Amino acid sequence: MKRSDKIGYWFVVPASLFMAMFMFYPIIYNAVLSMQHVDVMTLLSEDKKFVFLDNYIRIFREKSFWNALKNTFIFTFGSIVFQFSIGFFLAVLFNRESRGYRFMRAVMMVPYIMPATVSAILFKFIFNASGGIANEIFLSLGLIKEPVEWLLTGKTAMISVIVGNIWCGIPFNMVLLSSGIAAIPMEYYESAVLDGANVFQKFFYITVPSLRSSIEAILVLGFVYTFRCFEMIYVMTGGGPANGTELMTLLSYRSSFVEFNFSQGAAVANVLFLILFVVGIFYTKMLGKEETA
Repeated sequence: MKRSDKIGYWFVVPASLFMAMFMFYPIIYNAVLSMQHVDVMTLLSEDKKFVFLDNYIRIFREKSFWNALKNTFIFTFGSIVFQFSIGFFLAVLFNRESRGYRFMRAVMMVPYIMPATVSAILFKFIFNASGGIANEIFLSLGLIKEPVEWLLTGKTAMISVIVGNIWCGIPFNMVLLSSGIAAIPMEYYESAVLDGANVFQKFFYITVPSLRSSIEAILVLGFVYTFRCFEMIYVMTGGGPANGTELMTLLSYRSSFVEFNFSQGAAVANVLFLILFVVGIFYTKMLGKEETA
């Protein structure tokens, strides 16, 4: 092996150590923890009892787990559909090089650069039953006759947190799609105009097919980021009312740090990890097939 090759390996060592300490070790530790019986009494004990898959069997038998799983999918798909649709619309709308459009693109990035906790507090005030902006707007438009307690009933609470998460995720979709649109050669559109194509035909036969790989990446990344969302729900509703907005992340948190059943919380977290891992593998295989084609 050449000396230059050895030097290259030394440059990889810091990144490898970082991944081992902050990625691989927590995953392995959490997997072991989920197969033990660990609570507040046995957390510091060296002799922890192994129960293997009992924690997983227990959570699969509980209604709270299936409720959290259902809420997680509702929250994820409800958010992604509108984040992607609105982001795509704004990407097409602001895909022009002028001072006004550049300014608007910069303004649209504000929700993305704001901390998630700050955004959650903002929407908690927006959907406040007394004096919230949402109620004031709907009352002034005559859409409701009395203030709605958005965060105190199950359905409206879920709608509220989804709206908050949509607002946070739109810039992510808009920026990535804008980059993809900017990379499409203008000759495609010029040829389409000569052939008599209208705006919709250019969009569906040129823009969308050219952005296929970008769209797939955005949807997968959006699914991963939204599926493991925690701050927005925790700050706005805390998983309530009556667990109506409790996601798997909050169920894991509640099991570990409220009920102090650390093993059961780890089991819920591992199920969440496995779902996202399967999505990641599916996306990787899909990319491999596209590259082969």
